Amino acid sequence: MKILYAVQGTGNGHITRAIEIIEHLQQKGDLDILVSGIQSDIELPFKVKYKFRGLSFIFGKNGGIDYWKTFLKLKSRKLIKDIKSLKIKEYDLIISDFEPISVWAAIKAKKTCVGLSNQVATLHPLAPKPRKDDVMGKMVLQNYAPTHINYGFHFKSLDKTVFTPIIRKEVREISITDLGHYTVYLPSYDDVKIVKRLNKIPEVAWQVFSKHSKKSYTIGNVSISPIDSKLFLNSIASSSGVLTNAGFGTTSEALFLKKKLLVVPMKKQYEQQCNAAMLQEMGIKVIKKFDKKSIDLIVNWVKSDTIIEVDYQDNTEEIIDLIIENYKKNKNKFSA
Repeated sequence: MKILYAVQGTGNGHITRAIEIIEHLQQKGDLDILVSGIQSDIELPFKVKYKFRGLSFIFGKNGGIDYWKTFLKLKSRKLIKDIKSLKIKEYDLIISDFEPISVWAAIKAKKTCVGLSNQVATLHPLAPKPRKDDVMGKMVLQNYAPTHINYGFHFKSLDKTVFTPIIRKEVREISITDLGHYTVYLPSYDDVKIVKRLNKIPEVAWQVFSKHSKKSYTIGNVSISPIDSKLFLNSIASSSGVLTNAGFGTTSEALFLKKKLLVVPMKKQYEQQCNAAMLQEMGIKVIKKFDKKSIDLIVNWVKSDTIIEVDYQDNTEEIIDLIIENYKKNKNKFSA
């Protein structure tokens, strides 16, 4: 069996999850890997057959997506060319982690594509949704990479097709301590704004990891470091708590490591709004904006000792087995 596993390269959560999934897929057939996107800080430790620019959203500095930079970096002709060039028909099983080129190539070739992502789960009818409806955001999420058969990941299992998060071995095996600092990852906010806000809580040591800085520096009680996956994980594992956006990867790992969690969902990002709705339902503190009005809320969170207990078993092998089993039962549906 020839398998194509396609991974979204915007953000780091897709890549870290892929590391665990690929090890199991390699045992199931002849595996090729596709990665598209330009916003990840982590490289896959596997041979990648296809690398595409893809369709990436660019993080802004004011709490959301920078749609102007996203538009400027969009290479629509290149995207269409990549979709047409992908030899999708040679694959028996196509699995996409919210990766659009593989999905649209499969649609064009009239082949079934399996979705395996957090984005799939946020659209599930049983998944909590934000109070304020976002018609445009929901439409983008539904049509960015519309797969035919869907399996998803969420902070809680919803049914037999929506699983708890995949936690990488590196996280499962790390020592958990509490050195008193708080880890911060808010990639859609400017470093200056982050420092300005956190300097107003001087009794706390803040370790900020930034997509906007290429060097490390410290201002008062706030240290800023460029993204480094190993340092970032060590910071979380030894922290008192984690202040981050509502992306799926960091939040899942913080919960697994039994860290106090405060999330600020990115503005006009429907997936993160959905993630935040689920986290809030679980009892995790969510704030709408990271602004001067939120300082008192952050102080109260720091003073609290509420940690949400989760049970994230290592079920990656079972998930892959289920997908392969269903593929074998329904082979005819996977062909043109």
